[in-house]
Amino acid sequence: MKQARRYPVGIQTFSEIRERNYLYIDKTQYLVDFIDKGYKYIFLSRPRRFGKSLFASMIHAYYEGRKDLFNGLAMGEYEKEWVKHPVLHFDMSGAKHMDIKQLEGYLDYLLLPYEKQFGTEENKDKEPNIRFANIVKAAYEQTGQKVALIIDEYDAPLLDVVHEDQNLAALRRVMQNFYSPIKMLDPYLEFVFLTGITKFAQLSIFSELNNLFNISMYDQYSAICGISSEELHTQMLPDVEMLADRLHLSTDDTFALLKKKYDGYHFSENSEDVYNPFSLIKALASQKIGDYWFESGTPTYIIKLLQKYNVGLRDLTGQDASVSDFDVSPENMTTALPLLYQSGYLTIKHYDPMINLYTLGYPNGEVRTGMVRSLAANYLIPAEGTNSSFVIKFVKAVVADDMELALTLMRAYLAGVSYRLSNKTERDVQTIFYLVFSLIGGFINVEEESSHGRADVVITLPSVVYVMELKFDGSADAALRQIDEKGYLIPYTADGKRLVKVGVNYSSEERTITEWRIEG
Repeated sequence: MKQARRYPVGIQTFSEIRERNYLYIDKTQYLVDFIDKGYKYIFLSRPRRFGKSLFASMIHAYYEGRKDLFNGLAMGEYEKEWVKHPVLHFDMSGAKHMDIKQLEGYLDYLLLPYEKQFGTEENKDKEPNIRFANIVKAAYEQTGQKVALIIDEYDAPLLDVVHEDQNLAALRRVMQNFYSPIKMLDPYLEFVFLTGITKFAQLSIFSELNNLFNISMYDQYSAICGISSEELHTQMLPDVEMLADRLHLSTDDTFALLKKKYDGYHFSENSEDVYNPFSLIKALASQKIGDYWFESGTPTYIIKLLQKYNVGLRDLTGQDASVSDFDVSPENMTTALPLLYQSGYLTIKHYDPMINLYTLGYPNGEVRTGMVRSLAANYLIPAEGTNSSFVIKFVKAVVADDMELALTLMRAYLAGVSYRLSNKTERDVQTIFYLVFSLIGGFINVEEESSHGRADVVITLPSVVYVMELKFDGSADAALRQIDEKGYLIPYTADGKRLVKVGVNYSSEERTITEWRIEG
């Protein structure tokens, strides 16, 4: 099928995108803003595959004086002089899963080409920080122009050991030493741009660089990476129209589908709606909706962090937090919350200026479903068959309006499930139910909370709404009473659908649900 435009799937080099006429959503106005305001030291935190490296590559091209690449863009209209500066661009994303010796070898790999370029090879046996400083000074002296310094994914060497105190401290010292000359090199530097996922920058790594401007949570920079709702509806309208034709949907319905699947990121108090650019571009390129961000890999450190803090998945969404709770350095973390936010698994869903509190939650359907599927294996081990086969049978029973059969299937399934957790608390059971119904939510509309209180499960079908409450070593009747007393049915009374209450009891002795009552 003929494409309207070429999509830069996996391409993070600005020059390649522009020279080969790939789709590019203009972000150069943000660099114009930095220059206009005289910002010199910039730090930006965004999740993986969110366009940080592309933005860094664009800055690289600008300071190299590549005027030809900016034709038709905001920077092309702004810049008149196009002064060429020496550029040092260190990409730390290649330094993952390394010990100290390997990391030092990687720094050597990064420094050697610049030493050859600027004639400082005699320093190659010295410490990386000294070599780094000598390169900057030599570049300035030889060109007569100050240096543009770009450090992309500065925290990549540290993320995989963020849950390991000893290794984290050792690798952090190596990186802190490498970055230490930046402050004293100020007379030789024109512009400094650093990117990463986490906020190590606020504590130890750049502790001496007290003039570093962290723009990560400012409203005006909320859409600096990713694709804003406005950009999608204007600059990418032809692409969405083509996808709509492919899916046999209206353009409005396709926008709604993309929003539900990939939108929902908010990086500040009054943030623009931001779409995951990686998933959105892949969906447009392939003409198919998929969970592309999660398919590209769930970082090991996320799984290990959730295990370290024994995170209850049901507690992740809808919780209130101050900025100090979720936007802190990993060194100060006492929960998994900060890294889940910084890594893009949670985002800001609401901000209350009266009490300065943020409400966090999953950004969209892709993250919600992917998170559950990635972590289900840590909780669910079916004795026979697979999770997916049970889910399909359960969904078929519910759609056929046979809740009795659905719960019978649930009882058999839970009886064959082993728990990796303690298997003794109500929270463990609720986690299991949350995971199972979240998996089911990939097929039918399943939700878990309302403004009138939180029901354990709400299943919405075209003609019926099931409101389900789970009791732990209690009774099905008690579960039904709670539905009535808490008013869990109230939000659905105006829909004109049949309302069905389902009370379920779980027995810790028999390790499955043992009784249920269905009314409605």
